[in-house]
Amino acid sequence: MTDWAQVRDTDFAVPEGRPLGELVAELSGMLRSPDPVVRDRHAYSVLATWIRRGLLSADELRALGDAMLRRFDDPEIQARTFAPLILDAIVTVGVFEPAWVPPFERWYVAEDDLRGYDEKLGWLHAVAHGADLLGTLGLHAAVEPVQMLRLGIGRLLTPTPYVLRDMEDDRLGYALAATLTRADLTDADATEWLDPAIRQFANPPAEGITPEVTNTIRTLRVLYVLADHGLRVASATNLTSIPQRELVKAKLTDVFRLVTPYYL
Repeated sequence: MTDWAQVRDTDFAVPEGRPLGELVAELSGMLRSPDPVVRDRHAYSVLATWIRRGLLSADELRALGDAMLRRFDDPEIQARTFAPLILDAIVTVGVFEPAWVPPFERWYVAEDDLRGYDEKLGWLHAVAHGADLLGTLGLHAAVEPVQMLRLGIGRLLTPTPYVLRDMEDDRLGYALAATLTRADLTDADATEWLDPAIRQFANPPAEGITPEVTNTIRTLRVLYVLADHGLRVASATNLTSIPQRELVKAKLTDVFRLVTPYYL
């Protein structure tokens, strides 16, 4: 049995005596663990580091990506929510399969356990982890950016009992802003994805402000700040501007005005 704590302590060096494929399979299995030390500190950190360092071949990365897709149907919440993190790492290093996108989209909107942190399971972070992959896909030339923008607003507007509390709104707001930096977006593309929020907020529920309204407004406020000031995309050191920043800010203001007219 590999001592994964020692692997971390030795700068994530690949242990000797076992094939890399066997080690990766073990790490993949550990990503389902309910123990946050096993899953997050060991399995995720080691696997993500090896992916980033280019230790896995393209074929090995595709096989791992396919395995992560199956996790979206896993009965364990921690297995589902760590799948997009590994897919994000894989796509970031240049391996992408179009067939990975639809299963991710279906899971992201449908996931009903939006807990950020659980005392026993540790970090779950379905919204934040999904946002990381959404933002990476939103910047990928083979993915339609509008598709990711619509996915983001769809996730936010889906009814939920959870008010996000662990900076998920920042992660998703950044992912949406990164997607909006795509040069191939038209003016309509950059703004019309917000129309579902306008329609929903124009007819408020009788019970008052629901969690999904709170989650949406907080996330879109993050987006407004990034649209106004710019953001760092990927590993860039300079700020990148959203090409339609003024149009986006105006449309966001239309959304905010429906919920908070007293300060607009």
